[in-house]
Amino acid sequence: MHVDIEALNQQIYIESAFVDKLKESTSRVIIGQEYMIERLLLGLLAKGHVLLEGLPGLAKTLAINSLSKAINADFSRIQFTPDLLPADIIGTMIFNPSKNEFTTRKGPIFSNFVLADEINRAPAKVQSALLEAMQERQVTIGNDTFKLQEPFLVLATQNPIEQEGTYPLPEAQVDRFMLKAKITYPSMEEEREIVRLNLKGEFPKIEPVVQPEDILRARQTVRKVYMDEKIEQYILDIVFSTRDPKKYGMTDLSHLINYGGSPRASINLALASKAYAFLQRRGYVIPEDVRSICHDVMRHRVGLTYEAEAENITQEDVVSKILNTVEVP
Repeated sequence: MHVDIEALNQQIYIESAFVDKLKESTSRVIIGQEYMIERLLLGLLAKGHVLLEGLPGLAKTLAINSLSKAINADFSRIQFTPDLLPADIIGTMIFNPSKNEFTTRKGPIFSNFVLADEINRAPAKVQSALLEAMQERQVTIGNDTFKLQEPFLVLATQNPIEQEGTYPLPEAQVDRFMLKAKITYPSMEEEREIVRLNLKGEFPKIEPVVQPEDILRARQTVRKVYMDEKIEQYILDIVFSTRDPKKYGMTDLSHLINYGGSPRASINLALASKAYAFLQRRGYVIPEDVRSICHDVMRHRVGLTYEAEAENITQEDVVSKILNTVEVP
C-alpha cells in the first residue's frame, strides 16, 4: 500500500489548524496545565475517555468546562457520592398522572462532556451504569435504549490521597479509560498569574472557536495519520513486554508485574499516538509520539505484585524501565 506522505502531511497540517485556536482560547482562563489540556484533546480526537488524577484545586473542573465552551458543546458535572444511584446518572422513567403514562427523564450523562467528579466515591452499581455509557455510547432506561450524542467524552477525576469512603475502581473499568493523566502543581510563575487573575475577580469569557462537527471530522482525519509497520511493532513490543518481561530481557520485572496490558492497551497506544501526531500537525507517527503518551496509556494497565508495592516500585517505574529497554525503531 503506497501512501503519499507529502499530501497527507499537507492535509493534516491544514485540518489541524483549529488545535492552536482551542489551546489559545482555553489558556485565557487556565494558566499552565498545558499537559492536562493536551491530554483532554487527545482523548477527544482519539474517541477515548480520560481519567485525571490530582489533588483538589488544580483546575480539573475548570479545564473541561472551558474546553466544552471553546467547542460549543454541552457540559455536565456529576459529583459522585456513596449514596448516588444509577438513575441519578442515566435518568429514569417518571409516571405522568395527567396522561396516565410513563415518560423518560434523561440524566446528566446525556451531554457531550461529562465530568465524573471523584468517581471512586461511587459504589459499583453506579460505576457500572457509567461503564455502559462509556463503552457502548448508549444508555438503557426501562425498555428503551438511547444513543449518546457525539462527541461524547467522560472525564473522571479521582483524588489520590483520600481513602476514607472511597471504592477503588475495578481493573475492568480503569481499562476503559484511554488515558490516565497525573496532574501536578503549577510552577511559581504560573501560580502568581493564577492568583492575579483570581484577585481581579473577572475571568475572560471563552468564545466557541470550533463546532462539535469539526471535532467529528478531525477524528476521521486522525485515523488517516500514517503509521509505519516498524512503529506498529514498537507498540506491540511495549505492550507484550508488560506480559512477558523475561522474553524482552527484563527478568528483574517479572516478579513485579502481576498482569500486563490487554489488547485495549495496544489499540489505545496506537490511536493516541496518531492523535498526538495530529496535535503536532504531522501526517505520520514517529517513535517520539509513542514515547510521549506511553505513560498515560500504560500506567493504569499494569498490575503490580505485593513485592513491587513492598519495594515502593510504581507503575511509572515499570513503564519507564520498559521504554528504556525496548528497542526503538
